[in-house]
Amino acid sequence: MPKMKSKRALRKRVRLTGTGKMRRYRAYKRHIATKKHPKRKRHLRKATLVSHAERRLKRLLMA
Repeated sequence: MPKMKSKRALRKRVRLTGTGKMRRYRAYKRHIATKKHPKRKRHLRKATLVSHAERRLKRLLMA
């Protein structure tokens, strides 16, 4: 059997932290920014962790 390949699209969007959690950047920041308040844009700049409900993503990453 050949080795399983990891999903390259996910590899580009997600990084593992030192404790094994997945870190991602937020959506809705890239365009049509004039109607968004500065506070909202500032919060969208910060990275966040992937939800525990999305555990299956880790399998795609580690394959």
